[in-house]
Amino acid sequence: MFIDNVALTLSSGKGGPGSVSFRREKHVIQGGPDGGDGGRGGNVYFQIDKNTHTLSHFRNNQHLKAKNGEAGMGRKMYGKMGEHLVVTVPPGTQVLDAETGEILLDLLEDTDKKLFLEGGMGGLGNTHFKSSTNQRPEFAQPGRPGMTKAIKLELKLIADVGLVGFPNVGKSTLISVLSNAQPEIANYEFTTLTPKLGVVVTDDFRSYVMADIPGIIEGASEGKGLGIEFLRHIERTKFLLFMVDLANYRDLKEQYYTLKQELRKFSEKLALRDYAIALTRCDTLSPEETNEKVDQFLKLLDLEANGFASKYKVREDLHSYCQDVHERERALPFFVMPISSVSKINIDPIKYALSDVITKVRDEKSSS
Repeated sequence: MFIDNVALTLSSGKGGPGSVSFRREKHVIQGGPDGGDGGRGGNVYFQIDKNTHTLSHFRNNQHLKAKNGEAGMGRKMYGKMGEHLVVTVPPGTQVLDAETGEILLDLLEDTDKKLFLEGGMGGLGNTHFKSSTNQRPEFAQPGRPGMTKAIKLELKLIADVGLVGFPNVGKSTLISVLSNAQPEIANYEFTTLTPKLGVVVTDDFRSYVMADIPGIIEGASEGKGLGIEFLRHIERTKFLLFMVDLANYRDLKEQYYTLKQELRKFSEKLALRDYAIALTRCDTLSPEETNEKVDQFLKLLDLEANGFASKYKVREDLHSYCQDVHERERALPFFVMPISSVSKINIDPIKYALSDVITKVRDEKSSS
């Protein structure tokens, strides 16, 4: 089961009470107080686990508590500290305040544990309260209470390439062909109900992660369809691949501009992300019909077919557009390429073109 948001209540441990105790050995005259301090309550930490990809393990346990500290004992023995609570989450999880929506933690890197709530201090034993006027203190401090916080966890998948398109345009088929992902594929809309991640391997030392999200329809940014629930998963992607269907009843212009508009409504930052365009299901048309549609679409973008994509060994009888990866204009698509995942048309070219541009984007981000 995939769960990408969950409400939780977290509590750190209460401190243990101090002890009221007196020395009573036979040969110790007026031994005095010897009550030990209570142990501190356990802390609450968050820790990333790269082997975890869902928040589903929280669905049946939504109030998590660290252990309380143990009480102090006689002979100045301190109580044991309460066991810490370590909340394990997948990379890309945000911790939000349940009341205000404020982002408290943004857990991206696989780093050490991050402290979230501190446990309560243990109470002082009666040995601390002995004085010249009170040689026999018969009281000790109670432990201080822990902290409780109502939060929401939201998972935003971390991927290099995010697939964006209307329902049933071939996103799931493409990710199944390029990567190790095995999404459900069927000839009806909204077969993808949850986001899917796939690792695309190009050689022994290069790979990238591709994310498939449910199809986006007009009004998705306002809550229509399933897209709004999962648009946040492509917020973290480094690169967007628009999937525009050559055989869809919607024309190419309508598909492309609707997708761009919905992204812009959801996030201006996301709308400015580097991108490319795959024109899918080209095997349903003849090469002449495909070229006619590709040329019309390129004209819409003030572009023309060129030979730059030949380095990726695209099919020579099909028109395409590509930029030089080292001198690309980010406002323009890196490539516009007709593909067919079923017939394997231009699948290797798109795989290696994406690998080149992802490598370049990574280098740019690391140097900035």
